[in-house]
Amino acid sequence: MFTFSDPAYRTDPYSLYRKARDEAALIPFHLGDVPVTLVTRYEECAAVLTGSDWGHGYSAGISPFRDAVAAIPGSFVRMDPPEHARLRGLVNKAFTPRTVAEMVPLANQVVDELVDAAVRRGSLDVLNDLAVPLAVAMIPGRLLGGDLADGERFRRWQLAIARGSDPDTLLPEEDIEARTQAARECMGHFAELIARKRAEPTPDLLSELVAVEQEGDTLTEAEVVGLCVLLLVAGMETSINLIGNGMLALLRNPGQLALLRERPELIPAALDEMLRYDAPTQFTIRVALNDTTVGGREFRRGDGVIVLTASASRDERVYPDADAFDVTRYAGTRPARRHLGFSLGVHYCVGAPLARIEAEAAIRTLLDRAPELTLATDEVEYQPSLIHRGILSLPVTVTT
Repeated sequence: MFTFSDPAYRTDPYSLYRKARDEAALIPFHLGDVPVTLVTRYEECAAVLTGSDWGHGYSAGISPFRDAVAAIPGSFVRMDPPEHARLRGLVNKAFTPRTVAEMVPLANQVVDELVDAAVRRGSLDVLNDLAVPLAVAMIPGRLLGGDLADGERFRRWQLAIARGSDPDTLLPEEDIEARTQAARECMGHFAELIARKRAEPTPDLLSELVAVEQEGDTLTEAEVVGLCVLLLVAGMETSINLIGNGMLALLRNPGQLALLRERPELIPAALDEMLRYDAPTQFTIRVALNDTTVGGREFRRGDGVIVLTASASRDERVYPDADAFDVTRYAGTRPARRHLGFSLGVHYCVGAPLARIEAEAAIRTLLDRAPELTLATDEVEYQPSLIHRGILSLPVTVTT
């Protein structure tokens, strides 16, 4: 029987997902004392994520899940329409394609400096020497206009809140306390920063969020604070783990690494394969907002499901040779079905373009500047989080 407490879940959840998919598309499950359903296969996961009868159910008061993160103002990741549409629309007005495109030169500059230092040393921790400082420079630094000297605090807050985004019934008390403390400190920090941006706007997303208006609607200060917390946590966690998990997959598949060196034009397609193969986000939760049917099973209003998106992206019914890492899978004119690494539907990741920019800059530069990259350890330790899949460290030797 599938369980999140299985020690194998953090090191290799995919073998457990395979067994669950083989058992059924929909599996009765208990999350602590909450009866829910595991959704294991692609078609059913996609139906829940894109269906109008599914949401989070917090504003309607019907969610069976306990989730303190949902109470943070501005966390539209836990909202349903129409509240979600309002906040997402206001954020999209500031988080434009032009805003994201303007960050490409900064990403390249930061990566160049970090890789230069690694080349001089002959060693690199892909997580802590590259992915983390890049994410700090891009999210709290450039997007939110924060002080890069606060990078360690941003990372500490981000990790504690990300860990705390697991369902409360799966969290030890100390992690809930750490999440509460980190959220309090983080929200206080951004409240002060917002006050400075109101007085003296600067060229960053936070100043635009403070000023944004759409048909007479504006964001409240509490909503802007909540959005800052969301962008910090989700933005950093996704990009850091995409780079870490992606580089690990390349290093463990030297044939694919060699192919990507020979054909760097495949890097955008390779990023999609990294997201499919070892996704930064493993699952999400949803609640039936109305009586509905998925996979031939009837769900009543208020029924909860755990959507195993990372399992869906390995579903053999959709992806031939699904457990193989293939950087050409999404290349060409007829790519495979869309992976669920950035979710689907109204909650599709708003920061997906930025995560791609960061990952492409990091991976392209590493492959270009370091003709030989070798794992410096056989032991890879993963974060304790269940929703977020990411390694704590990825040391490699760098040879030019």
